[in-house]
Amino acid sequence: MQEALFLNKKISEMVKRGKTIFKSKIKWILALILLTGCIYGSYTLSRYTEADQVEAKQAQVILDAGHGGSDPGKVGINEVLEKDINLKISKQVEKELKNKGYQVVMTREKDQMLAGETSGNSKIQDMKARVDLEKEKITAELTRKEDKGLVTTGDGSKKTEDMQARVKMINETKPVLTVSIHQNSYEDPEIHGAQVFYYSHSREGEAVAKILQESLQEIDPENHRQAKANETYYLLRRTKVPTVIVECGFLTNPEEAEKLSGEEYQKQVAEAVAKGIAKCLEYLNEYGN
Repeated sequence: MQEALFLNKKISEMVKRGKTIFKSKIKWILALILLTGCIYGSYTLSRYTEADQVEAKQAQVILDAGHGGSDPGKVGINEVLEKDINLKISKQVEKELKNKGYQVVMTREKDQMLAGETSGNSKIQDMKARVDLEKEKITAELTRKEDKGLVTTGDGSKKTEDMQARVKMINETKPVLTVSIHQNSYEDPEIHGAQVFYYSHSREGEAVAKILQESLQEIDPENHRQAKANETYYLLRRTKVPTVIVECGFLTNPEEAEKLSGEEYQKQVAEAVAKGIAKCLEYLNEYGN
């Protein structure tokens, strides 16, 4: 009888010990599963984050240096030509973006058009040539790098053809974003400050314009201008991708015209625009259509 009681006691102790060991093992297994899940989740999130960053940097951006060639754009109070400033700032923006790993295509590398100089349809031919270059996936292409026009004909419709050609190039290339660089003017010489314009019916255009406006205000805290909607600008109305026009400042303001003529301020503006474009691409990559 005593032996039976002793045996039952031992069995009971073994069962309790077994349950304790089993529970302990279960806890360890659950902890291991949880840890594995956390590690895998972190790794997966990291991969997706890296993929998003790579995708954003693979997105093609078109930088449009406004005017050029026989079209000087606005003439500053200090006689500086808008087309020259546009090109210098655009090339600097291109450099900044390339250094960050982004793909950039410029609408002009020189102060010229890409079409034949004697053709009445030269600007359209010019843009077709630019599209061909882009199809070769050139990382960064400028459409003008010198103060020299590619079209020298006296055709009064050249400006219209030029604008149509730029739009055609943009729509055929289908970049994620187009940024057109310009300089502003006004009859009141006191008016100053950079401003970004977007098509009034473009939700994405509005978003990226606000991002760029904030970036530009970082270099000019006294500039209280806001991104502005527009329904009339041909480039904004006709392009099928998010497109904004960046007016970097007023050439009719003596102080601003002087700053915009200098390399130091041009570089500051370009850095601000490039920084804004990078943020815009991240936004479009996450929220764009």
